[in-house]
Amino acid sequence: MAFETNLSSLASLEYIPYIDDRGQLPEQFQGKIGVYAIFDQEKVLQFVGYSRDVYLSLKQHLVRQPQQCYWVKVQTIERPSRTILENTENAWIAENGSMPWGNGDNKEKWTHPIDVKVIMTPEEQAKYLNPANDELAQIKIIKNVARRVEAEISTLLLEGRGLQMQIRFNPKLKEEGLLDLK
Repeated sequence: MAFETNLSSLASLEYIPYIDDRGQLPEQFQGKIGVYAIFDQEKVLQFVGYSRDVYLSLKQHLVRQPQQCYWVKVQTIERPSRTILENTENAWIAENGSMPWGNGDNKEKWTHPIDVKVIMTPEEQAKYLNPANDELAQIKIIKNVARRVEAEISTLLLEGRGLQMQIRFNPKLKEEGLLDLK
């Protein structure tokens, strides 16, 4: 681990599989403060971020952007310092030569809960917007949409990617049409 004044360049760090051969995320980053870079299947940089718990952040990103999370590079630090974290994040983005997809206009897709209202099917939208619905009926419809999207994510991650850890979404947010890990 480098000293906080001697942080590594992005190119010098090794690629770590996002999901290992046991179906787990890189557990060595649980509770660790650091900067991380997420890469797609072809090792193209998708997102650079920093966190007080890199493991939890990686878990959130995997649920929000499962098709983009195949490899990760991480630099941890011992003591929290927003300046060091932000400077490292900016240096890695500059080193990349262009803004990663997830750090520009699409940053919200990486850093905010999934808004299922924007991914409703036309049939779901028609049901939801039906003038005969009261607020309770709309909540029930949006919860069902959230459950559908949750099932799709779980199927993709569990069956498609071999993830062996439990993914639990916050049930209270589903009423608002949002999916976020508990």
